[in-house]
Amino acid sequence: MSADRLLLNSRIYTMDPACPQATALAVCGERIRAVGGEELRALAGPGTEVVDLEGRTVLPGLTDSHLHLAWFALGLQQVDLTGTASREEMQARVAARAAVTPAGEWILGRGWHQEEWPDRQFPTAADLDEVVPHHPVVLTAKSGHALVANTRAMEGAGITAETPDPSGGRIVRDDAGRPTGLFLEEAMRLIQDAVPRPDAAALARILPPALEHLARLGLTAVHDMGDAVSFEAYQRLRENGAPPSLRIVFYLPLEGLEHALALRLRSGLGDNFLRIGGVKVFADGALGPRTAAMLEPYIGEPENRGILTMEPETLREVVRRAAEGGLALAVHAIGDRANRLVLDALEALPPENRARLRHRIEHVQLLHPDDVGRLAALGVVASMQPIHAVQDALMADRYWGPARCATAYAWRRLLDAGTVLAFGSDCPVESPNPFLGIHAAVTRSRPDGYGGPEGWIPTQRITVEEAVRAYTWGAAYAAGLEDRLGTLAPGKLADLVVLDRDIFSADPSLIPQTQVLGTMVGGRWVYRR
Repeated sequence: MSADRLLLNSRIYTMDPACPQATALAVCGERIRAVGGEELRALAGPGTEVVDLEGRTVLPGLTDSHLHLAWFALGLQQVDLTGTASREEMQARVAARAAVTPAGEWILGRGWHQEEWPDRQFPTAADLDEVVPHHPVVLTAKSGHALVANTRAMEGAGITAETPDPSGGRIVRDDAGRPTGLFLEEAMRLIQDAVPRPDAAALARILPPALEHLARLGLTAVHDMGDAVSFEAYQRLRENGAPPSLRIVFYLPLEGLEHALALRLRSGLGDNFLRIGGVKVFADGALGPRTAAMLEPYIGEPENRGILTMEPETLREVVRRAAEGGLALAVHAIGDRANRLVLDALEALPPENRARLRHRIEHVQLLHPDDVGRLAALGVVASMQPIHAVQDALMADRYWGPARCATAYAWRRLLDAGTVLAFGSDCPVESPNPFLGIHAAVTRSRPDGYGGPEGWIPTQRITVEEAVRAYTWGAAYAAGLEDRLGTLAPGKLADLVVLDRDIFSADPSLIPQTQVLGTMVGGRWVYRR
């Protein structure tokens, strides 16, 4: 039988140890039939699409192991505050949107980062009231762990000076006890619950541009940390009859755990395009708002050790119940205390459970040196975002200090200990472009040169091959899909990406400029230039 598609004259990095490199690849239906060289020309038939790639590089399809797809899609319609250099620039962007928005309608935005402003002070309701007094305004920080709301928004949410702080969150107040408009961690929900949200049908309608955007970046799969509405939206897309352009491994929110357990839902339920990965849990906050849970205080803030969004006993019980119900854990932990508590909770599980389910820690940004080897020992995947390291380096040095940062974003040490890495972006917190992540992992510096020629903490750099493996095989392993994804080998699903350069031999500084020339999912081109 002839092949449906035959890719020739290419430089294929298969990530398969049995055949690391090849020059040709044959596809039948949605799967790879053969990987090899010139001998594959014999598989060409009258109906075969033969593509001469003229020496272009081919990789397995890339997976973003941690993003928020619906949030990204919605963000394309919101005020983009990414890169605002000052409070005034943020105000100007919001005022410009208000000028074309009917009075009374909610204005939403995201991406502000006070550490990039001259005074490094958090924004307040007064800042927003000054320029947008007639609309409720809610602006989420780049980290996703803080938001600022104006007075109209707080009134709409029923927030007053008497509103108590929720467990695992904080309403920031002035000296008189009045809310300043800044809400941290679980307190954000007090505002978010008042914001009108699109239903699943509306969300499904705005997803296609986001999917197209990701395909242009070479992404063929994502591990989505979403909610019930987004999960329904993905099902609606799956039902429309068109072959999906992106594979989605969905991690249920904690509030869905009881329903999942009652219905006996287990990790792996679904098909090759939409399946349940497990349950997403938060253990702490983030570095930006200094809410990541720490063993020792933040530098300059002797009373601040961050916020545990869940008490240790509760975390242990959630981990136990989810795992016993057949759901893998994906636990957000950034500070060294949070990571230790998560490891303790996972260590308490029966060994056979840890072997059967692909439990993972999301972010793993700071580990105590004593805990570095525990992930591999427990079989826990480190789901990390390399771009966070280079974007957060200045904050990490400022608030954690160089001594603690020796084991911050510690890819090299984790790999050397035998840990499986799965890389992603945390989009829309950062760009979903995987080549920015690969560059960050290899150089520990930013494309603008920050970090210097050796990079920030250069001992934690890894190779291009190791970084690509974390976006391919490592991501597939984290989802229990390594039998069909992550490498280019006969019988695997034909997910691949064609690049304009060989990132394995190119100057690492040029990796961020990589352009995707084609993206294939299940043997079908979903993007071609």
